[in-house]
Amino acid sequence: MTQTESTKQIFRHTQLGLSDEQTIEMYATMVLARGFDERNLLLQRAGKINFHVSGVGQEVAQVAAAYALDRENDYFLPYYRDYGFVLAVGMTVKELMLSVFAKAEDPNSGGRQMPGHFGSKRLRIVTGSSPVTTQVPHAVGIALAAKMKKQPIVSFVTFGEGSSNQGDFHEGCNFAGVHKLPVILMCENNQYAISIPVHKQLGGKVADRALGYGFPGIQVDGNDALEVYRIVKEARARAIAGEGPTLIEAMMYRISPHSTSDNDLAYRTKEEVEENRAKDGIPKFKQYLIDCGIWNEELDSELRISVRKQVDEATEYGDNAPFPTPESVMHHVYDGDAEGRNG
Repeated sequence: MTQTESTKQIFRHTQLGLSDEQTIEMYATMVLARGFDERNLLLQRAGKINFHVSGVGQEVAQVAAAYALDRENDYFLPYYRDYGFVLAVGMTVKELMLSVFAKAEDPNSGGRQMPGHFGSKRLRIVTGSSPVTTQVPHAVGIALAAKMKKQPIVSFVTFGEGSSNQGDFHEGCNFAGVHKLPVILMCENNQYAISIPVHKQLGGKVADRALGYGFPGIQVDGNDALEVYRIVKEARARAIAGEGPTLIEAMMYRISPHSTSDNDLAYRTKEEVEENRAKDGIPKFKQYLIDCGIWNEELDSELRISVRKQVDEATEYGDNAPFPTPESVMHHVYDGDAEGRNG
């Protein structure tokens, strides 16, 4: 490798418009998301929480995509593994823990919905529902509203490759393509739809499906943070310019089981999981920062101590917070009364 090529690789983030501070912040968010996720796996096994759907192995693409968007104005429709994404757009570990423990203060649903069902009016995170892929037509509808109001914003929606086989995905893509709407659709292709491997789900690439709807489809390495950032940033620029949607297929691997109710070794081997764990994008991004001279092992140790402290404090708070009262079951049922009413 020549010196010119080496320099180009090392300072890739600055060429993409990211400062050193932003790039380090991206990495810190990935580590925080991983720490939160791994804590929840332990909490469920310890009987402290009932259920967890993990996103281990998918944080890099989630966080990189969030940083490529306008986090002050765009609208977000994440799917149930997107802890890295929602942390990157402003949710806190404390808020996520309140959801995990199903407590009254949970800002997502007041403790009434499963973990991973995000919602925040403040952060423009549109509430999701349990049936997969329903968020795609919702994102398209928001993009239609933005176009009608001439607002320079996009809607950004994520889903798994299994969801790309659902009718909601195809109907949403068709409508978005016909009307050239400012929506970015990112498929987090983690290789499994619960227990079904990708080769039994798809006859081709998810990204190639965009061609039939008249807009670009791009496949990207989901473990390459800066490449995901570049692709999403370009997709947003296209959308704002009135050029319509983009479908992004981020290739990754679901390292953890589908959920804490899943025995993943019934359909895959430990060797396969470990082979893909070695491709994890978080250590790769850490090494990139070190190669750039803006990070080191001492700083990394300090970060991980800080993350552990944040997760510990959020866990304690969530565990000790009060559950919803029985009377609150009527809250938000009737129009015009946020606290509910009798009758």
